[in-house]
Amino acid sequence: MIDRKWIGRTTKPSVLPIERRRVQFFAKAIGESAAIYLDPEAARAAGYSDVVAPPTFIFAAEMDSGETEALLNELGIPLSRLLHGEQAFRYHRPVCAGDVITVQSTVDDIYEKKGGALEFVVNTSRANDQNGELVAELRSVLVCRH
Repeated sequence: MIDRKWIGRTTKPSVLPIERRRVQFFAKAIGESAAIYLDPEAARAAGYSDVVAPPTFIFAAEMDSGETEALLNELGIPLSRLLHGEQAFRYHRPVCAGDVITVQSTVDDIYEKKGGALEFVVNTSRANDQNGELVAELRSVLVCRH
C-alpha cells in the first residue's frame, strides 16, 4: 500500500531547456505536420518566437528530468505495476523553442479502489518559463495494480 504520508510531497524543480531539434523530433514522432511545429520561419510568420512545442511535449520533457522516476521510487511503485490513468493540460501560452521551462509537481491525493487492488496517485505540475510566468498546468493520475 502506498503510504498517504506522501500527499503534499513536492518534487525538486526540473529545468527543461526547450530545444528546437527536440521539438521538431517530437512533432515528427507524434505525426504532427503543421509548419509551426517544424519550421522556424513558418512559426515566426505565425507570430511565435520559434517552433512551437506540441501540447503534450511538456509532459514528455518532465518525464526526461528523472523526477517522475524518483517519485515512483519514493512511493514504492514498481514500473511493472504502473499504469498511466489520466493526463490533462491547461495552457496559458504556447511553449516555443528557446524557452526554459521549470516544472514542479505535487502529489495531491492517493486513494484506492477495488478493495486496495488499485491505488491511484493524483499529481499536479506547474510549468513556468524563464521569466517566472505560468505557461501550463498538468494533472496526471498514476495507477498501481496490486
